[in-house]
Amino acid sequence: MAVEFYNVKKRAKVQIDDSKITKVKWEKTSKDGKVQVRFGLKAKDDDGTNLTKFVKQADWEASSAKEG
Repeated sequence: MAVEFYNVKKRAKVQIDDSKITKVKWEKTSKDGKVQVRFGLKAKDDDGTNLTKFVKQADWEASSAKEG
């Protein structure tokens, strides 16, 4: 299954295969002590451009990509 990313250098949407995608999770603690979690997918396009896409938690968990 391919995931659609936006490549800023090409100014176009690109399809990246799941085997080249890594699931990432960013955690941030706010000033009042609450932990905020952001979910995303990262990949590298064939021209070397780093690609990042923020997704919902359900989509992140459903992805077959490896966690990194």
